[in-house]
Amino acid sequence: MGDPVLGADDPILGSKHDFTGLNERAGVVAMPGVAFSDYGYSCVYCHIPPEEAGAEPADFGGIQGWNRFVPATENYQLYPESGSQTLDTRPGTPNPISMLCLSCHDGTMAVDMVVFKPVTFDPTTDNAMHMRLNASDDIESCGKCHNGQIAHNIEVKVIGTDLRNDHPISMQYAGLGWDDPDFRPPDNQTGFDNGVKLYAGNVECMTCHNVHDTTNEL
Repeated sequence: MGDPVLGADDPILGSKHDFTGLNERAGVVAMPGVAFSDYGYSCVYCHIPPEEAGAEPADFGGIQGWNRFVPATENYQLYPESGSQTLDTRPGTPNPISMLCLSCHDGTMAVDMVVFKPVTFDPTTDNAMHMRLNASDDIESCGKCHNGQIAHNIEVKVIGTDLRNDHPISMQYAGLGWDDPDFRPPDNQTGFDNGVKLYAGNVECMTCHNVHDTTNEL
């Protein structure tokens, strides 16, 4: 089995989610291979490796369609637990595409917790610390160094498990199906001409956040 083949125009390379390139981008040697496992290919931290094409991560405790394990969703506090006069949708748990983001950004498990590792990865040479995107001051959390003093502060990137103070996700866009004049209908089947996306008519993390954006700073 050969190396995974990346698309020639794959925009993730050089972005903040290009995990294999973070050392070079940040000018350090402390991230891939130290803080988390360096799998050699940035795609596999989210996407199923091509050699596992056809496999379903959900059969192995993963998020449906994605190469990440499901976080402990029973810890999530969603909105609105006691009802709302303004929100028509009441999701039970985040949809898979937003669960993918939360599996890192809720800070509960290591950023390298993938279901399928690439065939080129040699686990016998892996000495990574398997750290979590968590702002806590402990050796298993990125916040141990990324506290604004040793390295840039990551606290704003940690969503946690209490989602009640964050923008609603996994909810049907109000301009679809609801009689709400404050929301205009989307421009096309995937969302809006300005780049804002809908996923099966729902607002998700990636509706506004482009994980492949190479222009954002760390």
